[in-house]
Amino acid sequence: MMIIDTHIHIWDTGKSTYSWLSGAPELLKRTYTIKELETPRKQAGIDAGIFVQADVQLEDSFHMLEVAKRTDWIKGVVSWLPLANTERTDQLLNDRLLHDEYFVGVRHLIHDEADPEWLLQEPVIESLKLLAAHNIPYDVVGILPAHLETILKVAEKVPDLRMVFDHLNAPPIQEGYRFGRWGELMGEVASNKNMYAKISGLGTVAGSDRFNAGTLKPYIEFILKNFSADRCFCGGDWPVSLLAADYVTTWNIYKEVLTTLLDGSEQEKLFSGNAIQFYNL
Repeated sequence: MMIIDTHIHIWDTGKSTYSWLSGAPELLKRTYTIKELETPRKQAGIDAGIFVQADVQLEDSFHMLEVAKRTDWIKGVVSWLPLANTERTDQLLNDRLLHDEYFVGVRHLIHDEADPEWLLQEPVIESLKLLAAHNIPYDVVGILPAHLETILKVAEKVPDLRMVFDHLNAPPIQEGYRFGRWGELMGEVASNKNMYAKISGLGTVAGSDRFNAGTLKPYIEFILKNFSADRCFCGGDWPVSLLAADYVTTWNIYKEVLTTLLDGSEQEKLFSGNAIQFYNL
């Protein structure tokens, strides 16, 4: 069965600022290259991958696009765009990104913005409308219930935009809630057929001591029940995931949960088919 890792980061501290790294754990405060993942991804049975932006700088996105061209198993890049500047976003799309076969999506680090309604700014909404018009999906990296509330409003303003919730918008695994306000809102957004869920980053969400199949299973089962097997896919979140477990262990945990909850055809959707459809690979 083909497996696509839809959430891989690389960063080069000599090419971009990555300001968030200043407050990150020491493990992450260095350059990470895709070559480091070659052996672990083969051991984990990963056939293809997608890069996801790690900085609010174009240098980061252009770096990923160049590395993707040189890495045969990387099939796409979720880039950053200056969404708060609609004119510049339009220019970048038309002059460069729409012509790049590896450009498959857009993300902004909204969880680092002070305002959880950052996406509702008028120029940002206009930029998101541009993405929808070009059938470009958007990755939502939210961590608060307020981020989910914001997405419900975004969906009203840009109904054709397809969005995926990275790391399941941080379910309350550490707190042990099943499922609290997170569950209420995820159930609500799941009723929109343009909303998808990315099973990723749950090691850092849960904490290394709770990152195991038994702990994760109720939350993933809840997501599958609400979004269905047609609107979920998986990502490893390397190298951030190293804070909880190594790459192979991370994927083995996800596989253990999903293979107990899904039949063969549904597993194929989760591990590759849905990602191919969502990112237009």
